[in-house]
Amino acid sequence: MSLTQTSFNQSVQVIKLAYPPVNGLGLALRRSILKDVQEAIENPLVKAIVLTGAEAVFSGGADIKEFGRPESMTEPILTTVIDFLEHSPKPIIAAIQGACMGGGFELAMGCHYRIAHKDALFSLPEVKLGLLPGAGGTQKLPRMIGLEKAFNFITSGESVKASVMHDWKVVEQLCTEELDKFSQYAIKFAEQVIALNKPLPRIRDLSVDYPNYQAFLDFAKNTVKTVAPNYPAPQAIVECMSAACSLPFIQGMAFERARFIELMGTPESKAMRYAFTAERACSKIPDIGEDTQLREIHQLGVIGSGTMGGGIAMNFLNAGIQVKMLDTSQEALDRGVATIRKNYENSLAKGKLSKEQYDKRMALLSTTLDFKELSQVDMVIEAVFEEMSVKESVFKELDAVLKPGAILATNTSTLDVDKIASFTKRPSDVIGTHFFSPANVMKLLEVVRGKQTSKSVLATVMKLGKKIKKTAVVSGVCDGFIGNRMLEHYVRMAVQLVEQGATPQQVDQALEKWGMVMGPFRMSDLAGNDIGWAIRKRRYVEKPNVIYSKLADDICEAGRYGQKTGKGWYRYEAGQRKALPDPEVQGIIEKFREKNKIKAHRITDQEIIERTIYALINEGARILEEGIAMRASDIDMVYLTGYGFPVFRGGPMKYADQVGLFNIANVMKNLQTKSQDEFWAPAPLILQSIESGKSLT
Repeated sequence: MSLTQTSFNQSVQVIKLAYPPVNGLGLALRRSILKDVQEAIENPLVKAIVLTGAEAVFSGGADIKEFGRPESMTEPILTTVIDFLEHSPKPIIAAIQGACMGGGFELAMGCHYRIAHKDALFSLPEVKLGLLPGAGGTQKLPRMIGLEKAFNFITSGESVKASVMHDWKVVEQLCTEELDKFSQYAIKFAEQVIALNKPLPRIRDLSVDYPNYQAFLDFAKNTVKTVAPNYPAPQAIVECMSAACSLPFIQGMAFERARFIELMGTPESKAMRYAFTAERACSKIPDIGEDTQLREIHQLGVIGSGTMGGGIAMNFLNAGIQVKMLDTSQEALDRGVATIRKNYENSLAKGKLSKEQYDKRMALLSTTLDFKELSQVDMVIEAVFEEMSVKESVFKELDAVLKPGAILATNTSTLDVDKIASFTKRPSDVIGTHFFSPANVMKLLEVVRGKQTSKSVLATVMKLGKKIKKTAVVSGVCDGFIGNRMLEHYVRMAVQLVEQGATPQQVDQALEKWGMVMGPFRMSDLAGNDIGWAIRKRRYVEKPNVIYSKLADDICEAGRYGQKTGKGWYRYEAGQRKALPDPEVQGIIEKFREKNKIKAHRITDQEIIERTIYALINEGARILEEGIAMRASDIDMVYLTGYGFPVFRGGPMKYADQVGLFNIANVMKNLQTKSQDEFWAPAPLILQSIESGKSLT
């Protein structure tokens, strides 16, 4: 079956890529392109060839499903196809609409001419997968737009508008007509090329025009070492650009290809490619089909106008959804609206938001003090104090006033969603929507499916998550859901490490060097140490067998709640967020050790990593075997998008597979023996996976 469509228009052969949804350049499509171009070259009636997309997209690049499989290396590989296009005796014009990404952009650069529709977007996003453009991107783009622009474009992986590409002279002409007229526009351009009858231009024949290129490359090399020390791809991109400047084109291409293949085998790229597919898997829920009836969400109610409530509201305002915010006092509402306004004004000042967008979003926001005014909203999200009695009061009020079919969502981070649902006469309409602070920035949304949550409600909220640009991950009901349930043990182990000889700074620095965005003590200070304290008080009653260090309680009893009080595990100067070591904290630690007869010993960075990260892995395995998470990759997405876990390690479960479950289980058994903490007994799923030779992911 051909994955291209061809049509002949007088002297122009049009070849359309037709492999939905994004014309991924897999083996079958590569073969179709080569076959059609060869036939057009051999046809004496054809004077020019237009290569374009059948739908509103040119090409999203390589077919990621082929990565690591024989098809990716089976001829014709993409470089073979591009080389064939470049050597065509007849002009080939790339007519670009929609996405032109990665290998799709490299394919376009292999054509003699490029035109684009005004709405087209160009990118070389391979760096986000731990790779570099492997079909000429690092060799050709510097020849076209200069070394510095090419370096910034390729290492960012971000999209650029067609108008910019036109300014950079990557595309010869920009079509400003409607998209349905673009094909005819391309044919007219091809006819003009035929009439010119000029030698065919090839990017490969150009040289990089950049005086003293070595000085720039040295600067670039140092920059990527500083900014991305754990990612090999940016460093390899610099090396490939050096080859573009110093080697003949064919040798430069060979160098780029070799580096691309090397990167494909790195654990960093494997982890990043895994994360790419894991994010797309999150939305797939086995028992919910595409025919599930969705509910319309045009107006949303938000209960609570504080930091969390305001942040939640902004997500929906950004998506063009009306929001009615409710609180207990006009003063609180005014304060909440002022914060939202200030956030938007900051974006306006930075040029990230137009005045029209600002006005439109603020116009969608209204406030009320009366629950009855929420009677016609399609969905309500409560963001009130994390106390079950408060939730009970709110949900009983909502149950009394909301229209039938409205969705009732709770933003609780730890409480029992099923119990909250029981406060209503419509438990099938209740769901958990756990946003992460700041809610208007953080990408993760834990969607908590209660025992009675209807499929319609779950499917609607998952689609809504996509609309507000969140990574929505489904969790079952348990204390802390996926993320916070695992985090509790991660922090618990971190405090024990300090109790036994480490310092908060050492623990944070070891984990940050390992790749975590923020260490556990800086994170606790940011979130508020009193929050963890309140949870521990509940745990002491509910789970008396779990070993908690009371050191964290001593920190709280000293009034050290974190950044909001100017002191926590660190101290903070007024108006600044920089965590500064505080001798007073060391005094509290030493006093605690003395009181509890704990003899401090030297803690290594390796021990810090094992005891904290392996705690995440063990609890994650338990969550998976209990069915709280549907798949290991969902757990990883929670940690990659909500907890600052390093992307180049793929997430806790992927990292476990990379280290080896046998090795991890042995460390856990040793920790169990030393600590007498039953938590360290390896989760049954880990032992079963070792026995069967399977991985978690």
